[in-house]
Amino acid sequence: MNIKAIIIDDEPLAIEILKKYSDTIDNLDIIQTFTNPIEAIRFIAENPIDLVFLDIEMPMINGVDLVESLSVKPNIIFTTAFPQYAVEGFNLDAVDYLLKPISYKRFLKAINKIYNGSFQHVEEISDNQPIFINNPENKYIFIKSDYENIKITIQDIKYIEGLKDYLKINLADGKSVLTLSNFNNLLEKINNKDFIRVHNSYVVNLQHIKSIQKNRIIIDNLRIPISETYKKDFFEKIKLQ
Repeated sequence: MNIKAIIIDDEPLAIEILKKYSDTIDNLDIIQTFTNPIEAIRFIAENPIDLVFLDIEMPMINGVDLVESLSVKPNIIFTTAFPQYAVEGFNLDAVDYLLKPISYKRFLKAINKIYNGSFQHVEEISDNQPIFINNPENKYIFIKSDYENIKITIQDIKYIEGLKDYLKINLADGKSVLTLSNFNNLLEKINNKDFIRVHNSYVVNLQHIKSIQKNRIIIDNLRIPISETYKKDFFEKIKLQ
């Protein structure tokens, strides 16, 4: 039996990631997606739905209020970057609560809860995130950004900046790529000793450092701070004190 699901999220990139994950499961059908939650409420009222992937922080109405407004409530999996809403989500008997950026393995665990309750079981597989794809020589990666996969040569990455749910990958040609992910996932895929975390909001490529001035790294004309948390590891890495 197929699960009919919809996705409600005001971020198109977040929708694309969930669609890509869902495409790997034969009997999970994403029949519609919405960036407008009001349109989604009307659709749910008029169509039989088994499952809703639902963001919480949205304009007009948040995800918690949306669920409370439904007369017939399908299974809900909340997807959000804000852990403080978890209690509210589970008080509404949500199937699961996924924190962005969502890994493929965590997504499958949530889907398993649906299948274990009403449908057949989905086998868990390894944590292979389709957002990033490594080549064997680890010279480049493919990054999911909006509606395309962008090939990036690893040594062209100057530094990576954290922007809430997203990472901004800054390249040697002056361009940048924005992707929905976190530092741990991206560094695992890059798997290169030249990349090091220097701040909660920054990862730098040692090959592109112009100079170091006290607790600042100079890359081009940008001064990147070195925080106390990462200071020791950074200076040990470059053998400077």
